Amino acid sequence: MLKNYIDLARFGEDTGILSDLQVDRLMAWSMQRPDEAKHALASAIQLREATSEIFYALARKKPVPVAALSLLNQHVQEAAQHLNLVPGKERFDWKFETPHHDLLTPLWPIARDAAELLASDRLEFVRACASKTCEWLFLDESKNHRRRWCDMTKCGNRAKVKRFYTRQKRLG
Repeated sequence: MLKNYIDLARFGEDTGILSDLQVDRLMAWSMQRPDEAKHALASAIQLREATSEIFYALARKKPVPVAALSLLNQHVQEAAQHLNLVPGKERFDWKFETPHHDLLTPLWPIARDAAELLASDRLEFVRACASKTCEWLFLDESKNHRRRWCDMTKCGNRAKVKRFYTRQKRLG
């Protein structure tokens, strides 16, 4: 849950899209600029909702909401302005600038990754968890692409246990 900018920065750290140093700098800057931090948090929430609408529509074989795609495109264009090619070991890599004062920094790799998935041949493997109590989406990278649950140890296990007890009741 994103309640404040610090939550957003920590999310960036937890997911590896921000370094510890970036997080420290962004947190400090957010405290100096609370209005900018509120704006960045609102932008993050809007991006999250837009990507959610897009991927849920695709997973459910429904039309993609135009407004959600437009918002994602705005974020992708913003992200592209901060992306540079840098030499790597065997090839060039994409790397985002790391300004310590732009509170939208955590959104750039999120928007770019969402766009890359949408433009990839893996898009058809975006799935919604089959559990009635789960709202997670996942990328089905199983060998036969028949995975049904976001996490086999949680939702998948619950479904199997439920089926087991249902069979036991019928037999007993």
